Amino acid sequence: MEPTDFTGRLSRDRLAAIVRGRSADAALRTVLTLVEEGVDLVEVSLNTADACDVIAEAAREVGEDALIGAGTVVTRDDLLRAQDAGATWIVTPTTGEAVTAAVHERLPVLAGALTPTEAAVAVTAGATAVKLFPASLGGPAYLRALRDPFPDMPLVPVGGVDADLVPEYFAAGALAVGVGSPLVGDAAHGGDLDLLRRRARLFRSVCRRQEAGA
Repeated sequence: MEPTDFTGRLSRDRLAAIVRGRSADAALRTVLTLVEEGVDLVEVSLNTADACDVIAEAAREVGEDALIGAGTVVTRDDLLRAQDAGATWIVTPTTGEAVTAAVHERLPVLAGALTPTEAAVAVTAGATAVKLFPASLGGPAYLRALRDPFPDMPLVPVGGVDADLVPEYFAAGALAVGVGSPLVGDAAHGGDLDLLRRRARLFRSVCRRQEAGA
């Protein structure tokens, strides 16, 4: 997928799930459950147990129904391993070499940044969007403040984004939201998948209301 197409996908779906688990089997089940519930953008963090195997199996099982990404991508080697496993988009914690490598490989990349300077560096480096992390430090008000000097910057808040805050982030100008533990809970460690399904439906419902302009 071209980076510009991925921006459109973020704008349409408005929700990306973040899976990070101690159990590869549980992480895979979590990814597949999220996709079954309509969460079609799922990032598997590379510090998940056997992360590349999880990415590869998830990509095989979901086919074209969803886009499986890799998160916590720090180095070029990380990126190439994730790409070989089948990741079609990349998330980094910083604006380091992984961003440059992703741009070179024409992989969509959400580059981690917090300050205005870091966000500007990410965009200049060619990031598809800026992962505003940890968003909980400033909340929707901080994202709104960043939109003043950077009105066209695609911002995706990550970190502490619970369902109640989603409308506030969208009102502040977020392109989409990235959600880990408030959505995934302990499912990727072997926790209850029925509870995961309920949370997935809640987040999808909130995002659909935002799509409808409610």
